[in-house]
Amino acid sequence: MSDPKPQASSHKPSPGIAHPEPVERLIEEFAKLPGIGRRTAERMAFHLLKATPTDALRLSEAIADVKQNVRHCSICNNLTDRETCRICSDASRDASKVLVVEQPQDVIGLEQAGTYRGVYHVLMGRLDPLGGVEPQHLAVQLLLDRVDRPERNSQAAPVHEIILGLNPNLEGDTTALYLADQLTTRDVKVTRLARGLPAGSQLEYASKAVLADAIQGRQEMARDS
Repeated sequence: MSDPKPQASSHKPSPGIAHPEPVERLIEEFAKLPGIGRRTAERMAFHLLKATPTDALRLSEAIADVKQNVRHCSICNNLTDRETCRICSDASRDASKVLVVEQPQDVIGLEQAGTYRGVYHVLMGRLDPLGGVEPQHLAVQLLLDRVDRPERNSQAAPVHEIILGLNPNLEGDTTALYLADQLTTRDVKVTRLARGLPAGSQLEYASKAVLADAIQGRQEMARDS
């Protein structure tokens, strides 16, 4: 009589070694950042694990500080840790010229060019009807208020020129045309950055020389009669 066949074991193979749950959570949070993949997120997490507690906690403190203390400037809508940003508060700037951009990163790029001494206005986006972005979702009314009411502008100065520094692509051009139309009935000069900027590009990636040429060669926006 043959021996009975052995029963199949119900024990499942041990899974591969997994990261501790806190480490896995940290990797997942890093991987949510723009341009960060899983492998890069793992390297960042293990870098923090190797760091001293003081160095690692400095990162968390910086994140908390940004979320708690950074706000939008009450005049230009740029990011600041005060009521008004340092540019709007700088009496040496020409507050009669307002350069309109899409994002805070654009201000940084233009400031690095070192040729513009006016002030800014940050829309925090651009018109994109298909994406659901309408004028009320941007800081358009805040810009119009600066033109209509000088006391709402930097140094309470009347605005003489609006420079449209939107990115040279379809959405940027649509936004520029909309703003130019809104400013038609107002006594203000409307110009835009010269087309030395390649169509379809982003301001934040343009070189200092290209941005400087664009500012110097800005053109007046054509208005419908």
